[in-house]
Amino acid sequence: MSLFNGLKEKVSGKQLKIVFPEGLDERILAAVSRLASENIMTPVVVGNKEEVTQKATDLGITLEGVEIYDPANYPEMEELVSSFVERRKGKVSEEDARKILLDENYFGTMLVYLKKANGLVSGAAHSTADTVRPALQIIKTKPGVKKTSGVFIMVREDEKYVFADCAINIAPDSQDLAEIAIESARTASMFDVDPRVAMLSFSTKGSAKSPETEKVVEAARIAKELDPTLVLDGEFQFDAAFVPSVAEKKAPGSIIKGDANVFIFPSLEAGNIGYKIAQRLGNFEAVGPILQGLNAPVNDLSRGCNEEDVYKLALITAAQAL
Repeated sequence: MSLFNGLKEKVSGKQLKIVFPEGLDERILAAVSRLASENIMTPVVVGNKEEVTQKATDLGITLEGVEIYDPANYPEMEELVSSFVERRKGKVSEEDARKILLDENYFGTMLVYLKKANGLVSGAAHSTADTVRPALQIIKTKPGVKKTSGVFIMVREDEKYVFADCAINIAPDSQDLAEIAIESARTASMFDVDPRVAMLSFSTKGSAKSPETEKVVEAARIAKELDPTLVLDGEFQFDAAFVPSVAEKKAPGSIIKGDANVFIFPSLEAGNIGYKIAQRLGNFEAVGPILQGLNAPVNDLSRGCNEEDVYKLALITAAQAL
């Protein structure tokens, strides 16, 4: 079964609502129409109802089964305003809250926070900051997690691997890397990958010594302390984590024997380069970035996305909501 057919089976019939703040975007409308017609979820698009409906009609898209919420005429806006003021703990006045919540991303994020929806997908027409900032201010990170992080599921036929962090944290410290490792293992499990986590570096088990390698060694120690059940080790060069014959020579005593499937990169620079090499030279499909570590799922599309990307990220978001 393919990755996305498996996700469809997981989320269908669970009566999940996913918010799409960009209700006038052609790619969004095409994807939500498909999601609703296949009875996978109830999509909620944000925008003026007449404008959204007219745009769909012009495009020949049916919105049967899709809900449209207009921030300017939302009957429960008072609840959103008061909850937003409370959540921001005095940083925002009631008057400011009313203005801010007219912004579709803030409005959609509040729907998720108040459990009126199960997750949010944005970014087709907004920057990553526009999508992530409301989530960090309102939904916030889970207890024990300081920062959100971004993973890619790398897929090629029956192969599935998790690469992190490839999207958010430029220079994670040891504690950050440990948290990213634990969250990435949980993400892997969601995609039916039994996580075996490798903390990557340019050194394997002390073959080089530097502050950069020691950061990864310390991250592995912290991660094992935080979750002793995790199959995790490091520091590894990629070949020692992935190739059994190399692992036997470089790290013979490790629990990871060249069979890692979750790879934690030491910096955003390395992670971003790494996933793009696998994508372009290895012909892997890079699914993501999937944001992890938040109290509820919010995911960010690329502005260069297509309808299929929206559809797939909606499935992922719904699976995270479970």
